[in-house]
Amino acid sequence: MKSSDALGQFTRFAAVGVAGFLVDVCVLYAVAGFAGWYAGRIISFLAAASSTWWLNRRFTFAGTNRDGAPSSTSALREYLKYLLTMLGGAAVNYLAYALTLKWVHLPMAPALGVALGSIAGLLVNFLLARHVVFSTDK
Repeated sequence: MKSSDALGQFTRFAAVGVAGFLVDVCVLYAVAGFAGWYAGRIISFLAAASSTWWLNRRFTFAGTNRDGAPSSTSALREYLKYLLTMLGGAAVNYLAYALTLKWVHLPMAPALGVALGSIAGLLVNFLLARHVVFSTDK
């Protein structure tokens, strides 16, 4: 794959990440009242990861491997693989989120934490999605 193709995929992945960020923040604020800011973040991450999987499948990677061949992976299997592989970026993401809540004492600290966490996990998640989840090269 040409580097320009990889850059295009990264750009689309980042755009999908913005949509995921919006889902993440909205769900976080919706559930924080009963789940709290830390458990709520786990719930919001799952909602965001689910939406970004679908968008990345349809938009960024278009259900194909890096060579343009149709993916033979079932949607459910791919979804579960996506959630599992995104845990690497999720760990970095959650750490940035938790540190932001600890050190920033402003009303918008949770949203800032989600943003910083998303940025921190972006490259890790892109590489995992591109080379592990949406690639059929073994």
